[in-house]
Amino acid sequence: MRSHPAHPQPPAFSLPRSRRKQRSRRRLPLLRVAVLALILGIGGRYLMAQTTPPEAVLVLGGAKEREEFAAEFAKQHPDLPIWISSGSNPEFSEWVFGEAGISPNRIHRDYEAVDTVTNFTTLVDDFKAQGIDSIYLITSDDHMRRAWVIGEIVMGSRGIGIKTVAVPSGRSPESLDKVVRDAARSILWVVTGDTGIELARYLKNGQLPAMLPSLAPAHRAEGSGH
Repeated sequence: MRSHPAHPQPPAFSLPRSRRKQRSRRRLPLLRVAVLALILGIGGRYLMAQTTPPEAVLVLGGAKEREEFAAEFAKQHPDLPIWISSGSNPEFSEWVFGEAGISPNRIHRDYEAVDTVTNFTTLVDDFKAQGIDSIYLITSDDHMRRAWVIGEIVMGSRGIGIKTVAVPSGRSPESLDKVVRDAARSILWVVTGDTGIELARYLKNGQLPAMLPSLAPAHRAEGSGH
């Protein structure tokens, strides 16, 4: 009995290398357009912040000298409300601003934020709801680069401009790794409403799990942040 030769299996389908290259080339212009749009958007908001008088002050917690500086700054801008995101304990903060003669009615303290990204995500919708289009941002000079990038993305997503006021610290600027990490988290928040806190913790420790955990709940203000 003659055996029939086995039918050859058809080769697995795959795109020719030339076609894959063509697809990659088509994606590059889209990526460039997206990056250019982001740069132009940030540039436009920067110009707006320079020409639009700030209507509030945002102080980022993390160092008591920021609030001490902000108290003196508030004396020079008597009409602006002061927002402090996860700053010093209320007793110390009240004493600092009281010594500077700042009315408690001007101070808004919020302790929901747990890091620099959430300094902004917890308060941005409050500012928007109050019709605030531009703010002064106060933080330490070594922290300002990261804070400004985050602020441009998060606040910019609501059309709010930022004018920076750096507090001298005598320290070197933070690493670019932190800036890139938190910029990515900020974009994630704009797109999904999620701050990516759990992912940030793994990255901080130099570890990534085999399967990424679900990201932390969104830190967004619904009526009223570090």
